[in-house]
Amino acid sequence: MTTIDIPGYRSGTWTLDPAHSEVTFSVRHMMISKVRGTFGMKSATLVAPENPLDAKVEASVDVTSVDTNDEGRDGHLRSADFFDTENFPTMDFVSTGARAENGDFFVDGDLTIRGITKPVSFEFDFGGFGQDPYGNYKAGASASTTINREDFGLTWNAALETGGVLVGKDVTITLDLQGSLQAG
Repeated sequence: MTTIDIPGYRSGTWTLDPAHSEVTFSVRHMMISKVRGTFGMKSATLVAPENPLDAKVEASVDVTSVDTNDEGRDGHLRSADFFDTENFPTMDFVSTGARAENGDFFVDGDLTIRGITKPVSFEFDFGGFGQDPYGNYKAGASASTTINREDFGLTWNAALETGGVLVGKDVTITLDLQGSLQAG
């Protein structure tokens, strides 16, 4: 059985602090630049046993909150061409395992977008642990993964006269998270 040591790690149930957490994404636009955006976190819970590699994560992102600093584009992203938020208002993740490889930490799981579930791996970077001024024990972490949006039914695109397409296939998802250990 493999275990890892994370200084400051405490077992228990951790919940997301949405005021100090963010989900961002980036995708190629016209094959020459990137568009970046954010989503609001709906919820996230980490059940952390003694061995961090046995942790279980469930998270939900509010896809209706997509914000790319362009109302027209955001409306298009909410439409049936992309996220179809009327029928699929959340993007959900359920972990299936965690692993450490060559000093890097990964959380594997099933990501569901638009009702389509695919396995993904997030590379995690622990920011640390500490007590806030109110006595709450907090943890911070960043994580990222790259998905092919077409695998999740996000296939809308437009050909460019100069060659290439308007929207790239690869989307990088980045999480900056802070959570609180629940009393119990």
